[in-house]
Formats: sequence, C-alpha cells, structure tokens
Amino acid sequence: MKARRVLHPSDFSPASRAAFRRAVAIAKAERAELLIVHATVPVIPQAGDGFVPANVYDDIERAIRDDARQRLDKLVATAKAAKIRVRSLLLDGTPAEQIVRAARKHRADLIVIGTHGRTGLARVLLGSVAARVVGTAPCPVLTVRAK
Repeated sequence: MKARRVLHPSDFSPASRAAFRRAVAIAKAERAELLIVHATVPVIPQAGDGFVPANVYDDIERAIRDDARQRLDKLVATAKAAKIRVRSLLLDGTPAEQIVRAARKHRADLIVIGTHGRTGLARVLLGSVAARVVGTAPCPVLTVRAK
C-alpha cells in the first residue's frame, strides 16, 4: 500500500509519542504528507460548581487550545527536521469522531495512533479512542502501543 497522507492523532501522552515516531518514519519512507491532529474536548460546567462566570470557562478553553497549539507546533517542527511534509489541525469535539472525520475529509491513507494498552475494567470505564477509531475509520489504522 502506497500512503500519500498519513494521519497521526496525538493526545501528547507517552503512547502518542511512540506512535508519532512511527508515523514520521512511515511518512518519510513513503514520501507521504504527515497530518498531525489533536482534538480538544469542550469544558462542560459541572453541577455543584456554584456560580462560575461564563468568561472563566472561555479562559480555560482558550488556555487548553493555546497549550495544544504549542504542543502541535513542536511536533510539526520535529517532523520538519526529519525532512517530511507536515501540517497540523487543532479540532474541537469528541476525539474519536474528530479523528475519523479528519481522516475522511483529508483523504488519509493510513492512521497511526497510540494506544495505552488498557484492558478489562479500565478500558470499559475509560474507553478507548484507538478502539473507536479502528472500528469507524475509512482507512487502515496502525495502533502503536507505548512501551
């Protein structure tokens, strides 16, 4: 399979870093473009928080987006240093849905995603973005487990 566009979703975790290294290697070997994506989940007020002005939530979301943008920029710089074509997208919403949507929209040939390797109750309670992506992606998905 010749990959023209490799999509790497990152949550900036150790599992993501392992998948990022693999995605860079594949993009370089295939002379493919690397598309790095990160999805931020909106901050939802919790019952019992008391009165919190709306602008506080806006400030929190802005800080989360700014931090994510800085982290994405570092990944882009690392990929550029490896001499590959790269760009990034900062998305809003449920990570698995946004990853699959981006893969469709940008016609990804391969998704390279990290997995934490959770099993049993931890996976049931915490869910698995990687598992949901594997089940709904429009292209092959390579999961990379953190060491």
